[in-house]
Amino acid sequence: MIAMVQMRLHAFLYPSSPFITAMSITTFLILSLFGFLEMLGIHLQYSKLWNVNSRRSSIKVSSTAGMLFLYTPAFLFGLSSFGLFPDYDFRCGLVASALTVHFLKRILEVLFIHKYSGGMVLDSGIVISLSYFTSTATTIYSQHLVQGSMEPPIDLKYPGILLFLVGISGNFYHHYLLSKLRGKDEKGYKIPRGGLFHQVICPHYLFEILVFIGISFMSQTLYSFSFTVGTALYLLGRSYATRKWYLSKFESFPREIKALVPYVF
Repeated sequence: MIAMVQMRLHAFLYPSSPFITAMSITTFLILSLFGFLEMLGIHLQYSKLWNVNSRRSSIKVSSTAGMLFLYTPAFLFGLSSFGLFPDYDFRCGLVASALTVHFLKRILEVLFIHKYSGGMVLDSGIVISLSYFTSTATTIYSQHLVQGSMEPPIDLKYPGILLFLVGISGNFYHHYLLSKLRGKDEKGYKIPRGGLFHQVICPHYLFEILVFIGISFMSQTLYSFSFTVGTALYLLGRSYATRKWYLSKFESFPREIKALVPYVF
């Protein structure tokens, strides 16, 4: 049975070293745990959940500063990786470029699109920033390790490019819709409208998952798939908590709106 599973995995994954396998398992378990904690009401303190169950002694920073802290280290590593690993093949360069573009987009959104009203607890910011940085570095490094290896029989990089483009476009579009909810100097929250917001409360998370599925298809390494599944489980928990927050905040919130996946969850 195990041999059959391994054969099926080898059809679309590169072989994995013991180190990368250990990192894959660790990353998946940690992200899954954080997703489970979100569903239990134990939140990472940022966005609209930044002051839910917060501790008075926690160090808080502005949302803008906190969000820049989340994305900048991962972006800088993605950018610097072209100098660290100058012998990139096409697939490796594709993965590094996609990660760099993704985090650059998030930084530009923080600076020019998003309108924040809350804050971020610093220790939550450190956890998330470290997760993004570590996952970016490990994804690129694991891709570097398999350069020159035999390609998996099933090539997923071109479907991956398509999924990445759909995901990053949909994520940006729904972030733009969120930014338009508030007028100048407004700080309060409103029920989002437009796009897929009439179906789910977190379509931006759904498209972010598509971004990472696309990157994992481009990469086809065990680590990239493990990180993607773990991220999906975390965002599933986060979207559940977000929907619960909207239900408690707005009596008029439509209960038929799901958390993440239209008509399902």
